[in-house]
Amino acid sequence: MTHLKARSVPPRIQWQLEQQGLHPLLARLYAARGIQTRSELDYELKSLLPPALLTHAAEAAILLADAIEAQASILIVADYDCDGATACAVGIRALRAMAGDSGATVDYLVPNRFTYGYGLTPEIVDLAATRSPDLIVTVDNGIASHEGVARANELGIATLITDHHLPAAELPAADCIVNPNQPDCEFPSKCIAGVGVMFYVMLALRAELRERGWFAEGSGRKEPNLAALLDLVALGTVADVVQLDRNNRILVNQGLKRMREGKLTPGLRAIFRAAGRDPAKATSLDLGFIVGPRLNAAGRLADMSLGIESLITDDQARALNIAQQLDALNRERKDIESGMQDQALIHLETLETGERAGEAAGVALFDPEWHQGVVGILAARIKEKLHRPVFAFARGENGEVKGSGRSIPGLHLRDALDLVAKRAPAMLLRFGGHAMAAGATIREADFPHFRELFAQIAEELLSPADLTRTLETDGGLESGYVSIATVRLLENEVWGQGFPAPIFEDEFVVENQRVLKEKHLKLRLRKGQQRLDAIQFNFNTAPGNTIRAAYRLAINDYNGVQTPQLMIEHIENIN
Repeated sequence: MTHLKARSVPPRIQWQLEQQGLHPLLARLYAARGIQTRSELDYELKSLLPPALLTHAAEAAILLADAIEAQASILIVADYDCDGATACAVGIRALRAMAGDSGATVDYLVPNRFTYGYGLTPEIVDLAATRSPDLIVTVDNGIASHEGVARANELGIATLITDHHLPAAELPAADCIVNPNQPDCEFPSKCIAGVGVMFYVMLALRAELRERGWFAEGSGRKEPNLAALLDLVALGTVADVVQLDRNNRILVNQGLKRMREGKLTPGLRAIFRAAGRDPAKATSLDLGFIVGPRLNAAGRLADMSLGIESLITDDQARALNIAQQLDALNRERKDIESGMQDQALIHLETLETGERAGEAAGVALFDPEWHQGVVGILAARIKEKLHRPVFAFARGENGEVKGSGRSIPGLHLRDALDLVAKRAPAMLLRFGGHAMAAGATIREADFPHFRELFAQIAEELLSPADLTRTLETDGGLESGYVSIATVRLLENEVWGQGFPAPIFEDEFVVENQRVLKEKHLKLRLRKGQQRLDAIQFNFNTAPGNTIRAAYRLAINDYNGVQTPQLMIEHIENIN
C-alpha cells in the first residue's frame, strides 16, 4: 500500500524566498525542502567547501606531487561502476595534465568484477605489480582493503586511498587515506561521491604544485583548468545516488552548466548522441537514467575499461564508437534484467507463507542462472515493487554466491549486514556498502540461513510505519503552471537523492484510457475545465472514473509538436 503525503511548506519561508526574487513555484518547492534563503541556492564554484577541510587531502597532494617530481609510475585502481569510472577519468585527465612531460606516467587498472571482486584485494595488487607502479591510487574503493594494502606494502608499493564508503573500526595501513567518513574528518559533506573526493584531491594537488612553482613561467607546464572535469564529477555524483547536499548540488549544477554550454568531454558528448539526447538540454535525470546506466552497463556485462576509455579519450571518432558499444551493452542489460525480474517474481510466489510477495520485512532471492552484473538492478526493482529491503544473489565461483542489496528508509543495509555477521560469524565471507545499497558474498549452502536471518533482522529494525510506502508530494499544481515553460523551469534546477524532483498530486476525472504494449496506461484527464494527457508506465491499478494521482510534469514531443504531459507515479481510485 502507498500513502500519499504532501510536504509541509513553511509559509513565511516561502514568502521570504519569493521576496528574494525566486519564482513563486520554486519558492514553494524549495521551502518544502528546507531551503531558508536564496543564498543557499548560490551554486557558484566559489561557494564550494575548500579542499583544506578534507582530512589528509593536503598530505595526498604532497604524496602525488613528490611522485610526479620523482618521475614515478602512478597507477589508479578503479571501481567498476559509474562513480568509479568517472573518478578514474578525473584522476587520469588531471594527473596527466599536471605531470605534463615530466617523465611521470599515469595509468589505470579496473579489475573484472567477476574475477577479482570488489576493492583493492591482494590478487589485484599482484596484478597491478606486473606494471611496476611506484604508487597505487584507489578511487571509490580501498577503505576496507586491509589485506590488499598489506600486500602492496610487502611489494614496496606506496598506496593512496581515496574513497567515500563507510570504514570499519580499523583502517588499512596505507600511506595516505582521503575519505570524509574516516574518523576525525570534519569535512561537512559526508555524502560526497568517490568522484567528488578525487576531484578534491586533484584541487589540492594543483595547489601544492603551484606552491612548488611547478607551473611557473618558463617551466613549459600549463596549469590545468580543473573545472573542465566537472561534467564527469556531476555524472558520477548523480549516478551514485548520493545525497545532494549543497556542496554536491554545486558540483552537479556546475557540471550540467558546462554540458549545456557544449563543454563536454568527447566521451560524454558521444554517449548523449548515442542515446539520442541533446546535451544542451541536459538535466540531472539524464545523468541518472540515460548516461549513467550506459556507463554502468560496461561494468555489469563486460569490462569497465571500455567505459573509462570513453571518458579519457580525446578522439571524437573513437569516443562515438565506444558510446555505440555502451549503448548496445545497455540494451542487452535491459533484456537480461527483464528476464531476471520475471524469474524473481516467480520465486516470490513460491516462497513459504510469511515470505511470499514481500510479507517478510526483508527479502533475499537467489537463482543460479542470474547474471552477477545485474543483481543490483534486480534488487532495486523488487525493492520498489515490494517496498522491502531486498538482496538478490547470483552464483559465483568455488561454491560462493554474490549478492547485491537495496534498502528502504528505516534500515541501514550495511549495519544490517554487520548484525548478520555478529549473529552468524562464519556466514559472510565479504560484505560492505552504504545505508541504501550493499553487497555480500556467502556460500551457496548458507543462502537459506542468510535469507531467514536477514528477514529476522529487518523485522527487528523496521517499524510498521517503515513498511508502508510513503510517497511525498508537493501538493496540487495550479492549472496555470501546467505548461512547457514550467517543465523547462523545473528541468533547469538540480534534483536528486535527498533533494527530490517535484511530484504533485491532484484529483482528476478520467475521460479516456487505453493500454499501450499491454503494460503502459495512456490517459486523458480533466481537472476543472483543463484537459491533460497523462501516461503511467508499468501500471498495476486500473483507474476508475475519478482518481487521485501523483505525477511529474513532463513534455510529450510527438511529430515535432510539444505539449505538457503528466507522468503518473501513483493512482488511487476515488470512485
